[in-house]
Amino acid sequence: MSDSRAYPFSTATGAEVRVRFCPSPTGTPHVGLIRTALFNWAYARHTGGKLIFRIEDTDAARDSEESFEQILDGLSWLGIDWDEGVNVGGPHAPYRQSQRYDIYRDVVAKLLASGHAYESFSTAEEIDARNAANGRPKEQGYDNFDRDLTDEQKAAFRAEGREPAIRLRVPDEDTAFDDLIRGEITFPAGTNSDFVIVRPNGHPLYTLVNPVDDAIMQITHVLRGEDLLPSTGRQIALYRALIDLGITTFIPRFGHMPSVLGEGNKKLSKRDPQSNLFHHRDRGFIPEGLDNYLALLGWGYSADRDVFSMAELVEKFDIVDVNPNPARFDQKKAESINGDHIRLLDVADFAERTIPYLQAAGVFGEVVTDAEREVLLKAAPLVQERVQLLGETPGMLGFLFTDAASLGYDDDALATLTDVAPTVLKASIAVLEPLERWETAAIEDALRAELIENLGLKPRVAFGPLRVAASGRRVSPPLFESFEILGKGETLARLAKLDDRLAA
Repeated sequence: MSDSRAYPFSTATGAEVRVRFCPSPTGTPHVGLIRTALFNWAYARHTGGKLIFRIEDTDAARDSEESFEQILDGLSWLGIDWDEGVNVGGPHAPYRQSQRYDIYRDVVAKLLASGHAYESFSTAEEIDARNAANGRPKEQGYDNFDRDLTDEQKAAFRAEGREPAIRLRVPDEDTAFDDLIRGEITFPAGTNSDFVIVRPNGHPLYTLVNPVDDAIMQITHVLRGEDLLPSTGRQIALYRALIDLGITTFIPRFGHMPSVLGEGNKKLSKRDPQSNLFHHRDRGFIPEGLDNYLALLGWGYSADRDVFSMAELVEKFDIVDVNPNPARFDQKKAESINGDHIRLLDVADFAERTIPYLQAAGVFGEVVTDAEREVLLKAAPLVQERVQLLGETPGMLGFLFTDAASLGYDDDALATLTDVAPTVLKASIAVLEPLERWETAAIEDALRAELIENLGLKPRVAFGPLRVAASGRRVSPPLFESFEILGKGETLARLAKLDDRLAA
């Protein structure tokens, strides 16, 4: 049994804390991946420590520059910055694993020279055959057969044309650590056999490069997904070897965050649209809203409060408060929280954020005119209280940026019209035409007096046809305010158009 005092875990606190976010650039960023980045960022900011961002791009068959750029885009959009790493620099550059092969080769040479690693020539078929002969389940994998090969045996294998893999010699003892989220965890002796760190073709594996980079970069806390928990015992074995070699002086603390589940409490698959970070942006999530909701996937601000700012997240976040149980991505709750953050925006800021969505829907052209901006600023308060996603704004506002001749009607809106609609439209035209003061209050007073008091109609019956006439929709921003923004001439033209359609 080795002396655990020789292999201490990090005791870093405060400004000494160093965490890392190290994604592989494969595919579109997953919300679970970004939640990992957010928790690492929040912990670094809360403690006053540093976040290191590096890219694990050693899988040439799956990694792509497009994915790398998407990760950068996503982090930038959500306001997650870093202190060292890609595009920032720092004392441990380069921060892309594909540019660090010389470092890994040097470490492997030291591991071999010190006896912490060894050459392994066994094939998968030979391992299976030995397990079968010895009554070991196939699932137990490698049997440490090559640990003590002689030079003559190695030479014989090479003469057959075999190239060796490099395996780490795992200590034959229990491996225990205190998980910051899950508490004490022990891997009994024999759980992990000697594992491959370099393939026979000389390519280093994640099992080597990830802990080596953490050791060299002096990472004090490894905060990552629970799917990586089974590999922790092997990584601790490698850290011990790196301590023996003088490459580091401690093992980092580990915290394994809960999985993110989707519908049916199944792990949120990359094929699920909810997992795609940019799907949420395209629908109209704002960074403040999505950051807030992602932080709730395993953590909570307080028992009675779900809406908070990034500054408040930083103030309260501690990794030890993260719940180890799986977190479910609740689309409705995410949208509700996003709506709360939309309502916290300054009106002018909200209006500006709607523009890309209005442009994408064809409401605005590539260049937004001063007149369009003026109307948008007037209309923004009418919808800011009603939308949960910015993607809803083209449907809510689009009717304000067209004319009566071009306005179309939704089928469900026309279906709400009853036999009284023509009467409502004609009476409204009659009472609005002589109106001199075209303001919301005056418009409302005139219409209520005529339609409700004089004709005795209920508000829903009275104003429903006017809403359809003005917007072409069953649901729209407040009616009288919309009439004021449209202007008297345009409003009367829309009322007359619908009246003519119903008469045809």
